[in-house]
Amino acid sequence: MPRRLPRTSRTLPIALLRARESVMGPVRTLLSETGVTEQQWRVLRVVEENGAIDPTQIAEQTCLLLPSLTRILQKLEEKSYIARERDTEDRRRQLISVTDKGRALIAANIESALALAEQIRSKLGSERYDLLLDLLNELHEGEPPQHGA
Repeated sequence: MPRRLPRTSRTLPIALLRARESVMGPVRTLLSETGVTEQQWRVLRVVEENGAIDPTQIAEQTCLLLPSLTRILQKLEEKSYIARERDTEDRRRQLISVTDKGRALIAANIESALALAEQIRSKLGSERYDLLLDLLNELHEGEPPQHGA
């Protein structure tokens, strides 16, 4: 007799997608007023967090494919939110940094973004929120970086 499939509501891929939409819907609404996409926001946050960083590291930390990241960096540079410079030690390597305009965009929106995160933390409770992050990060540990949006 064939094995019965679990209900889709009890499968990890569907549950992760539903949770992602619950989290990202309000973030998209917030970002729609800024003219920045969620991917552009992720890139800005990672670059701001790390300082000058090369595109390969940005792609890994933002879960973006390099071709997609290239387009995103181009848009962010056109908007003057990031700057590119050559690495002084390896002239073949680019370093990306956030400009003052990019930092101002982050500063203008970070409180709202933190408030959205706090709503989720309040809904789950701090302990369960931290546990959820730990479990999700544990799923990722030991795996080769998977690039995708």
